[in-house]
Amino acid sequence: MTSSNAYHADPRAIAESWLRQFGTSLTPGNDLSLHFAPECYWRDLLSFTGDLRTFSGTQVSEELTRRQPKAKATAFRLAEGRTEPRVVERNGVTSVEAIFEFDVLAGSGIGVVRLVDVPGQGYRARNLFTSLDQLAGHPEHIGDNRPLGKADSTKFEGPNWLDRRQTAIAYEDRDPQVLIVGGGQTGLALAARLGQLDVDTLIVDTHERPGDNWRKRYHSLTLHNAVWLNDMPYMPFPPTWPVFVPKDKLAGWFESYVDAMEINFWGSSTFEHGTYDEDAGTWEVRIRRADGSVRVLRPHHVVLATGVSGIPYVPTLPGLDEFQGEVIHSSAYTNGAEHTGKRVIVIGTGNSGHDVAQDLHANGATVMMVQRRSTTVASIDPSAAAADASYLTAPTIEDSDLIGLSVPYPDMYAGSQALTATMKELDQDLVAALEAAGFRTDYGEEDSGFQMKYMTRGGGYYLNVGCAELIISREIGLIQFADADGFTAEGLRMSDGTVVEADLVVLATGYQSQQEGVRRLMGDEVADVVGPIWGYDDEGEVRNMWRRTAQRGLWFSAGNFQMCRTYSKVLAMQLRQELDAAR
Repeated sequence: MTSSNAYHADPRAIAESWLRQFGTSLTPGNDLSLHFAPECYWRDLLSFTGDLRTFSGTQVSEELTRRQPKAKATAFRLAEGRTEPRVVERNGVTSVEAIFEFDVLAGSGIGVVRLVDVPGQGYRARNLFTSLDQLAGHPEHIGDNRPLGKADSTKFEGPNWLDRRQTAIAYEDRDPQVLIVGGGQTGLALAARLGQLDVDTLIVDTHERPGDNWRKRYHSLTLHNAVWLNDMPYMPFPPTWPVFVPKDKLAGWFESYVDAMEINFWGSSTFEHGTYDEDAGTWEVRIRRADGSVRVLRPHHVVLATGVSGIPYVPTLPGLDEFQGEVIHSSAYTNGAEHTGKRVIVIGTGNSGHDVAQDLHANGATVMMVQRRSTTVASIDPSAAAADASYLTAPTIEDSDLIGLSVPYPDMYAGSQALTATMKELDQDLVAALEAAGFRTDYGEEDSGFQMKYMTRGGGYYLNVGCAELIISREIGLIQFADADGFTAEGLRMSDGTVVEADLVVLATGYQSQQEGVRRLMGDEVADVVGPIWGYDDEGEVRNMWRRTAQRGLWFSAGNFQMCRTYSKVLAMQLRQELDAAR
């Protein structure tokens, strides 16, 4: 696609020229297709479409032309203070990559363009990414826009800051505009973003304290990806922190985050049911508090931020109801020290299954893992480390986030396949040893790896932090589910009639779909209207996530730390727009 000397020219000059010509051509009557390569993609987050959309081929120029009269995009220019235009190679395609700014009627935008040299036609856009960055009339309260504090003459009199915070959190005389269900990283990131857009927001969480969703998990847990990818909005982790953050350290940070970002948080509070009032444009939701009392709130919007992992999935396994020992789901597992000396069967070979098995083994339990289907296995180092490093495509995490958002689904998929090919080489000895031990592995659909498994299934992979070696050495046993007949009172009966005796069965069997969570909280009608959640739609956008759904006033947010950090801003701006439109 590129000529041999195509990129010897000045990348900045190339990008400036394209932006100038493109901006001029957005006026009626011009042919925008002249600015795009034959293979091209345009991804937009809110700035032109008001939604999360991706277009390809001839759709790109057609949709830009159709949407420009409403968007009124102008003043396309290189973004000062961001990564300079440069020559990059992504997925085997060399291009000039540039970060730019522009203005739209709704506010200001930020974007990324990748320009390829088309022989005989000059530099054309293969990838265009546009995103709303700041809302007109609602700039984030950061930097020069930060609040001044209490600006009156009673500086040394009450009510002081703490008094005002306690009043805000109580909601005794008002309803929140937005109610977020779930106080993990997803809910906290969104609440922080909404706070800087002057949206009155309340988080409710079944756990008592912020961070308990990590604090109460099994004793040895640490994050499986690098700390520098996991910053929360406005408050990056200290540079002194370890590469892999222990769960209790993260939990404490979340508690501090709630205080520092002035997030209204109700712990020990359960969302019992919600009904939407179409005429009023509000929800009526029942929240059961720690003391057993029920508060009825009427927010305009409800965001379910309970993550990809919501309601534990407990499969019907033959004979399990006859088993006389203890049965728990991995979500309820906390500490292997409680099971020292026990015989334990762990059903499932994803991240949770391996981590639980390793923790049990470290605490003196005898562990057998049961594999139901093949699993993608990658080493935490070097393979997962290579995946983490591949995200850092710019000098700052802010620009890396922007570039990450700019990648359309086909390129994301190809990139995941390329990364998986590298992992195959790096982990070939590990995988071969696992296979020799009877553990079945795969590399995901079309060798797209663990990252695409997460985005499509939410599981089915393991980032190895030591359990693989325990399986290889037979210190942790392995059973293929196909070789078992079912459970008995004593344990798991094999096809040959022998019984693997057990005192405890841990079901590391994943979670029900988020749609089923909606069904439980809001009823069949709402769940059916919303439809499937997570996974990709026909355009390569995640279904019903960080965007308007078919149920008015109902939104979803989930994902890893990077997604929570980047898409929380996208969702927060939409909620602010909806509240403004309803006035």
